[in-house]
Amino acid sequence: MSQLHDEEKRATLEIRRAVRPWVKSATARIAIGVSGGADSMALAIGTILEAREAQIEVIAVIVDHSLQAGSARVAQSAADQLLTHGVSRTIIKKVEVELVDGMEASARRARYAAFEEAIAEIAPDYFFLAHTENDQAESVLLGLARGSGTKSLSGMAEINGLYVRPLLGVTRSITELVCQENGIQAWADPHNQDRSYARVRVRLDLLPALEADLGPGITAALARSAKILRQDSDALDGYAQAFLTERNPNDLSVEELAELAQAVRIRVLRAAIFQAGAPLGSLSADHLAPVEALVTDWHGQGAISLPGGVKVRRISGRLSLLQQK
Repeated sequence: MSQLHDEEKRATLEIRRAVRPWVKSATARIAIGVSGGADSMALAIGTILEAREAQIEVIAVIVDHSLQAGSARVAQSAADQLLTHGVSRTIIKKVEVELVDGMEASARRARYAAFEEAIAEIAPDYFFLAHTENDQAESVLLGLARGSGTKSLSGMAEINGLYVRPLLGVTRSITELVCQENGIQAWADPHNQDRSYARVRVRLDLLPALEADLGPGITAALARSAKILRQDSDALDGYAQAFLTERNPNDLSVEELAELAQAVRIRVLRAAIFQAGAPLGSLSADHLAPVEALVTDWHGQGAISLPGGVKVRRISGRLSLLQQK
């Protein structure tokens, strides 16, 4: 256990300030997704300390992805340390990762399925996720590389239903300091050093190179840009959703689509394609361009095939969307 007095734990205080608004607005309990790494352990420690004064229950939901030897031991170590530091209780969820569309996406799907199970069991006011400012900057650069529009460039949302990311304004170096201040032995995931993953290359190579060439502050600037872009993107998404709620998304008037601003029209088309059955997150700008051309550059082209077996074709002045099994 760290011998630092509370007033000397400056990094811990920063985490507490980040979670404070959510703890104050909670009425019963907060759940936290925990991997055993520095980010999630620091988030848990800060939340435990803040919730103690507010008399809010804190439950750590620890996911064992079963991807490496000793994963159960890592999960139990995280649980034991958090219980020592005063977490209300821990839930360990062991999942099997079915490799469908890459390790990262498949592990994420399994993890969120475990989170949803926990939410159904404990009914928290909020479910905290430990993504940091660094994670946000990495997401912006990955979105830029994919070229999939403002939504990708806007990174991760601070609030998405019950899910809350309180640490998007906190750096990874702070979470590491929190673990030092509180005597936490955080787990270092070897996947975070594997350059076969694009996110790891961004983290270890691209961002440090940008900091070296353009000066410090790039990570914070990317995170700020993400916040601004998300505000703009949310507003445009709202216009697109209002348009779709009054229409059948599988049968849209080309004339009405053509009257929309391009930024709104693209969002309408993307949302309609997802509703038709394309997997969420599967559409890039290259997918959407030929679909928009059915509206803005029509010269008799045929059906457009999209992820998830969705086909879009123009028939008699209307866009027809159909999922073929």
